[in-house]
Amino acid sequence: MLEHGGNLREAALRHGRPLNEWLDLSTGINPQAYPVPALPANAWHRLPEPHPGFIEAAQAYYGAPRMLPVAGTQAAIQGLPRLRPAGRVAVSAPSYAEHAHCWRQAGHQVQEITYESLDRHADQADVMVVCNPNNPTGAMVAPERLLDWAGRLAARGGWLVVDEAFGDTVPYSSVARFTDRPGLVVLRSVGKFFGLAGLRLGFVAAERSLLERLAEWLGPWSVSGPAQEIGFAALNDRAWQEATRSRLLQSGERLHRLLAQFDIDAGGTALFQWWPERRPEDFAAHMAAHGIWVRLFAAKARGIRLGLPGDETGWQRLQDALHAWTIREKS
Repeated sequence: MLEHGGNLREAALRHGRPLNEWLDLSTGINPQAYPVPALPANAWHRLPEPHPGFIEAAQAYYGAPRMLPVAGTQAAIQGLPRLRPAGRVAVSAPSYAEHAHCWRQAGHQVQEITYESLDRHADQADVMVVCNPNNPTGAMVAPERLLDWAGRLAARGGWLVVDEAFGDTVPYSSVARFTDRPGLVVLRSVGKFFGLAGLRLGFVAAERSLLERLAEWLGPWSVSGPAQEIGFAALNDRAWQEATRSRLLQSGERLHRLLAQFDIDAGGTALFQWWPERRPEDFAAHMAAHGIWVRLFAAKARGIRLGLPGDETGWQRLQDALHAWTIREKS
């Protein structure tokens, strides 16, 4: 399996620090999760039948004509490559590594392409996969360009897969409302913005026939009853969504300014900041010594990604660790 953020128990064992003493900034997940409502007992007891209004709530929130719920967007990332014969796939890079990994596992010829070079591959590839906003860099592609690529791919029977897992704080960037067009597939996650990664809930927006094929591949009961109940509440809670979007945008700016104070030129989204670090392993080890778990990128895209602290104590711990790193670098 590929390495991901959030492996805090492994960090605790490796560094000999109790789990409750860590500040986990490795995932880019909202640190103040949606307050989970009390659930009816039958949500746990019965096999998960479709929740009335659940799909409609998702379609209204994401602005998509039709959607398929999945057990986290990872399920769709693994399933979509199995719905096409082997072909040429261009994946934006650096990016969420599971995309290229899963297309390769399914027998496709995968090229990882920089964002600057994606345009010409829309006329060469059978499938293009773009994270928008990108994870880990935060790079964004304008909706108009994405729709142009989707049209060029669809003209040859191809797909454009747009992973909008971090798109909730920039709703104007979404192309989900255009997914009635052939060949355009959009992935959305409840885990990041709503802070409910453990729920394993996401959605796929696409043409009806493609969603039917994906649902068939995933099989029955792919989304649990509790996930549907909680997702229904979260997707309908407009007041919480608006307040959270405002708070996260402010927190993202705060993190950017904090890093700039220590001469770190970072970029990203409201939920994380990323920068190419000259010695990322040393930085990650330094932060771990201060009980702060960060996301280390040590291979092709050598850098560091930091999520948001959840309280003022966490912000102060981060500031102190960054200050210590700066002193160490200058000594």
